[in-house]
Amino acid sequence: MRVHLVDGTYELFRMHFGAPPSRAPDGREVGATRALLRSLHGLLREPDVTHVAIAFDSVVTSFRNALYAGYKTGEGMDPELHAQFELAERAAAALGLVVWPMVEMEADDALCSGALRFVDAPKVEQVFLCSPDKDLCQVVQGRRIVTFDRRRGRITDEDGVRAKFGVPPSAIPDYLALVGDTADGIPGIPRWGAKSAARVLAHYRQLEAIPTDPDAWKVRVRGAAALASNLADRREEAALYKRLATLREDAALGVDDVEQLRWRGVDEPLLAAVCEELGDDRFLARFAA
Repeated sequence: MRVHLVDGTYELFRMHFGAPPSRAPDGREVGATRALLRSLHGLLREPDVTHVAIAFDSVVTSFRNALYAGYKTGEGMDPELHAQFELAERAAAALGLVVWPMVEMEADDALCSGALRFVDAPKVEQVFLCSPDKDLCQVVQGRRIVTFDRRRGRITDEDGVRAKFGVPPSAIPDYLALVGDTADGIPGIPRWGAKSAARVLAHYRQLEAIPTDPDAWKVRVRGAAALASNLADRREEAALYKRLATLREDAALGVDDVEQLRWRGVDEPLLAAVCEELGDDRFLARFAA
């Protein structure tokens, strides 16, 4: 059995910027939701897709915004995209998917929590985190938990994480704390780049273990003195950035048994209502078949 956990927020963004716009009968823009329905329908038609859940950022902010004012917000988001989140959640539920609408936490926290909760369940062979988000690489375990970029058809296992970032999955939060993550508003530590962070963390595994004195480093890195000095001056900031980048494992998902994720078909009345709202009854015949 394979469990597929979908990053609904990423998928909705992808559809908004990749699919043609479309208006509902009431004039609302719904192109991203229509495209999301088609995409999810394609996923459900795959023969090995039997247990599925999808997570959305129902609100853009989370507990991380209270920790750091610079953390990502919805500022600058296209209002026509933002307005489709609630509709997209209902559309996914109409397809019969388990939907995790996140408020205090983020969609990635839900995916992390779900993967760790179900990976050791009986008959589960593999968990697919359906997203290319680098944050989720910290959840990867061997080939049991992998990330899956559906658009590119690319699976990243633990060896793939090491090849891409130069560090094991467990060190991804430390890596992001040092190099930063512009997508999430994490600035990182000055002068720490991908190569220096990978080289140092490949040995020390976590930023707390990196010696303050560069002469004590067991690895040779160009500009070690400046790197060590900047980290020493910003240890508290680095610890905060790591906390921001670390996914939560305790998201409330409302499901405890992996069999609750089994796809049992569409909710026809709800799907009919969603299709009417979207203004295209052709979807109903396609997805109910």
